[in-house]
Amino acid sequence: MTGPGQLAPATTEARAQPLNRLDVAFGWRFLALLAGGLALLPAALGAPRFLYAMAAWDGLLVVAWAYDAWRLPSPARLTVRRSWRSPTMLSMASRVKLTLVNESPSSLSVAIVDAVPRRLLADPPSVPLRIAAHSEAEADYTIVPSERGETSVGDVYVHYQSPLGLAERWARAPVSQTVVVYPNLDDARRESIHVVRGRSREIERRSRRVQGAGRSFESLREHRDGDELRDICWTASARRGKLVTRVYESERSQPIWIVIDSGRLMRARAGALSKLDLAVNAALTLSQVALESGDRVGLLAYGRDIAHRLPATRGSAHLRRVIDRLALVRAEEAEADHLEAASRLLTDQKQRGLIVWMTDVPDVAMTPDVVTAAQTLVSRHLVLFVMIGQPDLLQLATRRPTNADQMYETAAAQEVVHRRDVLLARLRARGALAFEARSRFSPALVNAYLDIKRRNRL
Repeated sequence: MTGPGQLAPATTEARAQPLNRLDVAFGWRFLALLAGGLALLPAALGAPRFLYAMAAWDGLLVVAWAYDAWRLPSPARLTVRRSWRSPTMLSMASRVKLTLVNESPSSLSVAIVDAVPRRLLADPPSVPLRIAAHSEAEADYTIVPSERGETSVGDVYVHYQSPLGLAERWARAPVSQTVVVYPNLDDARRESIHVVRGRSREIERRSRRVQGAGRSFESLREHRDGDELRDICWTASARRGKLVTRVYESERSQPIWIVIDSGRLMRARAGALSKLDLAVNAALTLSQVALESGDRVGLLAYGRDIAHRLPATRGSAHLRRVIDRLALVRAEEAEADHLEAASRLLTDQKQRGLIVWMTDVPDVAMTPDVVTAAQTLVSRHLVLFVMIGQPDLLQLATRRPTNADQMYETAAAQEVVHRRDVLLARLRARGALAFEARSRFSPALVNAYLDIKRRNRL
């Protein structure tokens, strides 16, 4: 998979600018001392000398404030740098580093406010710093993105004071940039490694080739108990004087199309993530496994129109393109045009391939358009139709009701579950592979793909 360093947002740097024309203000210490001088006001009502003392105190305080404001460096003497320690990934904590370079001869107490959108962090972070003259200081904060896709990160605002704390200035560093929030790359990597290793151990325990495990010739070896008679190479057996078996491997460079429905039904949440986010994470995991297996992977994400499309090809550079496109798949409020997606697939993919269609169906009595669209592909392609289940719906359908209201709710849930099972059975009868993933969506999808390869279904 593409290295994390290549996916991290670019570092941005800029000199600070005045926030407005009047960027100098009174500091908290000035206000505290001014309030202390007002303590003489009650005494001044009875004795004028206290009034003169209070005026002298206030005048001295204003002069000290003006001197402190004059000593504060201009914003142009400050440089702000924002750097990202890792890629921004959905629901994953990531660190952002802010560096302030002070080119002035004064030490400063600084508060840096980064204009981070709510999609990355609930509230804009405020980072305190103390920085010496002619030096730099850095601090960092943590973001946890809640949505995929492109998002704009604004400028950095700098609020700084001298050690006296009488005057303060505000400045702005124009370091705004567009950041892409990717799917959960770490989960995809772990899931793919876990699934592939598990399948490898399973094959090793069998210690023989299973029937139909691919028909692409790999090598010859001595015959073992349990080998198929049809796999015996009689010419090699005659030369060696003992039985020799052909060993086959799964065929490579087969086209695998991942189709993602981004219509309104995919906005529903299935646990902590939306159904679309689950589909995108599973698509990323499957893409990595399929590309490592030597197959060609294509991507089609659609709503009312075809939103993203990548032709089926292979290679590490293609995986990066898949990651970039998956990051931008966004849910739409309208119903998706499934028939248009099927028509586009039939046009783009002439050779027989595997179509992995991830979607959901509405709770209606009639046949949904997405099922009709998938059926149009069955005659030319092998269709793996995957519905993203609703865990709370299954729990409701299997619940034992204790009153009339719960009984009606349970009956309604059971009817919905039955309709979904009927739709899947109808697709299987037409020759498609169909299942509903209710938990561990990514491993279920990868295991289905590996089973297809092992059984040479393409």
